[in-house]
Amino acid sequence: MTQQQRAQLTRERAIEGAAAVFARVGYAAASISDISSETGVSKGSLYFHFSSKEEIARAVLEREQELGKQSAERVIAASASSLEATMGLCADFAHWMSTSILARAGVRLTTETTTFDPPLRGPFEDWIPLIGALLEGALAEGDLRPDVDPPTLAHFVIPAFTGVQMASGVLTGYGDLIRRVREMWIVILPGMVRPERMAAALEALDRVLPDV
Repeated sequence: MTQQQRAQLTRERAIEGAAAVFARVGYAAASISDISSETGVSKGSLYFHFSSKEEIARAVLEREQELGKQSAERVIAASASSLEATMGLCADFAHWMSTSILARAGVRLTTETTTFDPPLRGPFEDWIPLIGALLEGALAEGDLRPDVDPPTLAHFVIPAFTGVQMASGVLTGYGDLIRRVREMWIVILPGMVRPERMAAALEALDRVLPDV
């Protein structure tokens, strides 16, 4: 193994370990010592790869966003409609949050934006327009009520989804997240979907988030 390969592996270990620390205690309470202990990477090595704790946090979030975008592309490609893709993205992320330390760290870092300068707006700046575009597609496909404004709805769906994640994390350690996301959509759908399309919308919801 070359020195460059060893350095890359050390950086990857640092990101994975930092994600575990941030997911567990949050950004403000985490220390470089905590990250060093979690990863087995010395403080000197950490500072070789990252200039600060904030830079480590941004690297964790960048990795989470990268994997999230790859997963989103697969979900959209496999969906039968734009509305199904919209719900499917929430379902996919909920399943990922239930099992992935990296996903949990990313969400926690994003919701602690006041700690960072500049704030970590990236996830919201990515996901709100994406959901808005899918909802535009759902409107064009005839699934949404004609008076629905997709950008406005997207600015509601993503904050609502974020709130469901946060509440589930606090109350059950994400144990009920998938069920709560399904319930979120059951509440939202009647206000956005044409009455004659509701049965099909609920069938799509059952495909991406079965009632178990």
